[in-house]
Amino acid sequence: MSHNPEAASHPALQHHFDSMEQQHGATTLGMWLFLVQEIMFFGGLFTVYLVYRVKYFSAFAAGSNSLDLTWGAINTSLLIGSSLTMALAVHAAQTGRRKLLVLFLGFTMLLGAGFLGVKAAEYHEKFEKHHVPGASFKIDLNDPGQKGFKGVDANNAQLFFSLYFAMTGMHALHMVIGLGILGVLLVKSWKGHFSPEYNSPVELTGLYWHFVDIVWIYLFPLLYLIDRYHHY
Repeated sequence: MSHNPEAASHPALQHHFDSMEQQHGATTLGMWLFLVQEIMFFGGLFTVYLVYRVKYFSAFAAGSNSLDLTWGAINTSLLIGSSLTMALAVHAAQTGRRKLLVLFLGFTMLLGAGFLGVKAAEYHEKFEKHHVPGASFKIDLNDPGQKGFKGVDANNAQLFFSLYFAMTGMHALHMVIGLGILGVLLVKSWKGHFSPEYNSPVELTGLYWHFVDIVWIYLFPLLYLIDRYHHY
């Protein structure tokens, strides 16, 4: 049992824990176990992608070079920035700076929303160019941005875009979930729910957000930078 009456009576302490320290340790362990599961999930997608990238390298290189590198780079910058603001939000929560916590959570949400906005514009371009796998999929060799598909089997090109949408779509879904959690934290922060004694939700959300950002750090070169040096 806890020997600190003040800690034991903290309003955020759940009844099945003896102390805030024990509760924090348990929730942190739970988050790391969840992230290990997420690593396994994305690891499967990465493995499938790498196998087919080796098998159909020309098609995957052509698909990669049809993606807009500028948009990919902008999104990478947005997520790196959001990792910084998230880390600052965690520090603000740990030091009891409520206004800074609200500010940095807001900035993190803004950068995350910017990422999704860019990704939506990119998806829209793929729909306009008929690069969405399915009956309407086609390659237009008259488009300078698609000349790399010359001599490439359309089915192999569709395979690239199938994995592109699957991997970036799952990543975007995790971003949406993260933004929803951040929105809840923002409201609670504004109401003063967090303090140096209790800030686990902010810290654990930071771990989740950094994980999602790291996934993109891998997605960007794998999807956008294949064989680029042969096309410049």
